[in-house]
Amino acid sequence: MALKHQMVVFLLHMALLSVVFETGNAAGLKVGFYQKTCPKAESIVRQTVGGYFAKDPTVSAPLLRLHFHDCFVRGCDGSVLLNSTADNVAEKDAAPNMSLDGFFVIDAAKAALEQACPGVVSCADIVALAARDAVSLSQGPSWQVKTGRRDGRVSSAAEAVANLPSSFAEISTLKAQFAGKGLSTKDLAVLSGAHTIGNSHCNSFSNRLYNYTGKGDVDPLLNPKRIPELRAQCKPGDATTVVEMDPGSATTFDTHYYQQVAAGNGLFHSDAALLRDPLTKKYVYQHVGATASFFRDFGVSMVKMGMTGVLTGTHGEIRKNCALVN
Repeated sequence: MALKHQMVVFLLHMALLSVVFETGNAAGLKVGFYQKTCPKAESIVRQTVGGYFAKDPTVSAPLLRLHFHDCFVRGCDGSVLLNSTADNVAEKDAAPNMSLDGFFVIDAAKAALEQACPGVVSCADIVALAARDAVSLSQGPSWQVKTGRRDGRVSSAAEAVANLPSSFAEISTLKAQFAGKGLSTKDLAVLSGAHTIGNSHCNSFSNRLYNYTGKGDVDPLLNPKRIPELRAQCKPGDATTVVEMDPGSATTFDTHYYQQVAAGNGLFHSDAALLRDPLTKKYVYQHVGATASFFRDFGVSMVKMGMTGVLTGTHGEIRKNCALVN
């Protein structure tokens, strides 16, 4: 099993070489940005993530989610990490972000980096690197992260609400939101595969079980056979219980998510919505068990997403504390 995983990761690295060479300087980012200024930057992040992962493998999904939620609001600028102030409600306190976690891992990595290379490595880059390491530690793919992001100084809860895709969204809305970030319909299908790891609170999908259209009905896209199981876990109004998004495989990055979606067992309406578009539906069915191609695609889409709206050069800043502007 380990040999198979190593071969898949090797093939992914080979497939990504052309992407790296073709877009290595795009938007001011490049692989190895800290090679001279902080040579151990990436290894410090990986060691930090690895230390927490060894104690609790469920830490991976929150770190991956942090990167996604960061990039979809103001671009990948670390704005999701900023605390609210007396006169501003920040992204992390927006309703869609109230369940975000993993901030402590980013803070620990930042503290280690500040000790090794003060004022050099941005919080935005730490988030991007931690997401990659979280996936690879979960037996998923690895990819080369282009670094050089700088940290933004603005964080708005209202912007988070306006920009973050909802678990209740229809396929047309999801496609439009991804297109608005320069991401394709294929990227939508690929990045949705991130739901192969992690948990969700019941209130992110319980309307599908009890009151889908306000008439006490269920979501017709949900496999009727799964409804009793989910109702046993989530009672009406339950906002605290968590459920595995990919039952039995929630800490292993694999293609089991696509198997679930194809069977009508996707936890969110947005998962089921992938079957409502010809391209995303085709991708779901083609990747039930197609690990190598999914891993390759996921790495490519993550590199692409990680370039969204970045700040480079003299824009933004390098925060000393990821939760506070300098």
